[in-house]
Amino acid sequence: MKQSHMIRHAILLSLGFGLSSPLLAQEEPMRGPAEESVFDGDYLTAGIGVAVGSSYEGSDNYTVSPLPVVLGSFGGVDFQPRGPGVALDFIPDRDGAKVDFIFGPVVRARFDRHNSIEDEVVKSLGKLDFAVEVGPFAGVQVNRVLNPYDSLTAQVDVRWDVAGAHDGMVVFPSLTYFTPLSRGIATSFSINAEYVDDDYADYYFSISPTGSAASGLPTFTADSGWKNVGATMLTAVDLDGDVTNGGFSMIFLGGYSRMLGDPKRSPVTSVRGSANQFFGAIGVGYTF
Repeated sequence: MKQSHMIRHAILLSLGFGLSSPLLAQEEPMRGPAEESVFDGDYLTAGIGVAVGSSYEGSDNYTVSPLPVVLGSFGGVDFQPRGPGVALDFIPDRDGAKVDFIFGPVVRARFDRHNSIEDEVVKSLGKLDFAVEVGPFAGVQVNRVLNPYDSLTAQVDVRWDVAGAHDGMVVFPSLTYFTPLSRGIATSFSINAEYVDDDYADYYFSISPTGSAASGLPTFTADSGWKNVGATMLTAVDLDGDVTNGGFSMIFLGGYSRMLGDPKRSPVTSVRGSANQFFGAIGVGYTF
């Protein structure tokens, strides 16, 4: 039985809160060989969370929003939320493998500056269209790094907007360390960054002469580069102390990211917002 199924109950629910954590694959920890698990074969986790995050990338205003999440495995294909969106891993995890590989398609919607803009000056720049980003994601995972149940995973998404919003490309690499603390508690720490091309940077962070006249912000032209770098800490707690039997669990998530380059220098960040971005979430999930 793979550790990935134990972890997905606790870790992948967090993906709906903005993470891009990897699928993890090892022998399931703290379980005897004859024990059965809810994660043997197909399974489903449904959850709901409450998240606090900036009202747009670079904002210093924060909003609270609900986040429904669904994840699981069906017919050997693992599916995980990609806030908001979905990623499918088509490479089966191998029991007992030291190294596993991850590959599949990812689809993610982006609603930045489409709604919930708290800053009236930024709102005067106009509402932006929502984007739908599609592409592949891939990674490699090393199992049993410091103990029999942990893992270290490097992963990257490459996505292009197909909805005609920013019409650009986003590259999202991440490095995640996971370890269980007990049979019912797991934690992970992830560092990540985001690279965007000229089209993306221009759409979200440039200020045109028309926008300058409407908002009073100075004109600005944003070019490609690293948009941000960040870190996320997650703890998941199974409410009956045994993750293998399914049921309810709680997710606690906190993170920080720092805007970089032209996205940091843009007036929507440097004048009206902040380069320091914080977020947090709490959620409950049920696995069967």
